[in-house]
Amino acid sequence: MKNQNLFSPCKLCPRNCGADRKYKKGFCRSGIYPIVARADLHMWEEPCITGKNGSGAVFFSGCNLGCVFCQNYQISHNGTGEEITDRKLADIFLMLKEKGAENINLVNPVHFTPNIINALDIVKDKLGIPVIWNSGGYEKKETIRLLSGYIDIFLPDLKYITPELSEKYSGARDYFKAASEAIDEMLALAGYPVFDNEGKMIKGVLVRHLILPSHLRETKLIIDYLSNTYDKSKFWISLMSQYVPFYKAFDYPEISRKLTTLESQRAAEYAGEKGLIHGFCQDISAAGDKYVPEFFNKLPF
Repeated sequence: MKNQNLFSPCKLCPRNCGADRKYKKGFCRSGIYPIVARADLHMWEEPCITGKNGSGAVFFSGCNLGCVFCQNYQISHNGTGEEITDRKLADIFLMLKEKGAENINLVNPVHFTPNIINALDIVKDKLGIPVIWNSGGYEKKETIRLLSGYIDIFLPDLKYITPELSEKYSGARDYFKAASEAIDEMLALAGYPVFDNEGKMIKGVLVRHLILPSHLRETKLIIDYLSNTYDKSKFWISLMSQYVPFYKAFDYPEISRKLTTLESQRAAEYAGEKGLIHGFCQDISAAGDKYVPEFFNKLPF
């Protein structure tokens, strides 16, 4: 396997856990082989990502965050998924293309960066569709730089700006520092969004923010930061209203409920007031477990 040195010791993400992942799992609960829990056409991304046929989503298990409200906790925390080779990962990319995928959508990919690079090297002359880095935002700019020439679209979260909240809900007090630096590096590599004549995104950075119940102030702080930092005429944001309490969220009364319509509306209105007029505001109807995909311990192909 190429790029094995990046696992020994592993410092791919801001955790800098230093595990020799050839022998011991890192903070992300992963070794040196990618673990995939689902790979299929996915219809529930932003319209410019989903397109007509769906996004070719590859869901990786493990995670470098510890979000208490994670809707994909079966894979991020519980380890559902099949360990595969880099070659099989490359085959999965081609399989998704053959099924008509508009793009290859790498969901939660950070801790398998070396494997993804290896797999893309295998198929780089055969894909011909955009590759998306769909991440939680808790990343190192040095790791992002490794993706130059491999990733067309970056789809990072920007979950928090306040250290106390990111520590409480995701166990990462330095989340905003890491995520803001990573987003800057993504923009340096891919720039602001570019679309084809059908409205599909083919290049650039689209930043997502999940609105948390009881935390509209945090959302406003993030909107303030984005509107003050980037070119509002080119920047795109996706405000997500899909929050449903999952996993350990019921241990925290303030986030143990769905988002309200009023909270969602106020977030969208504030973004408009601050000049963030490009992007998406998810409908509150998206808040439901029916949109959580089925995950597998053994891939059905």
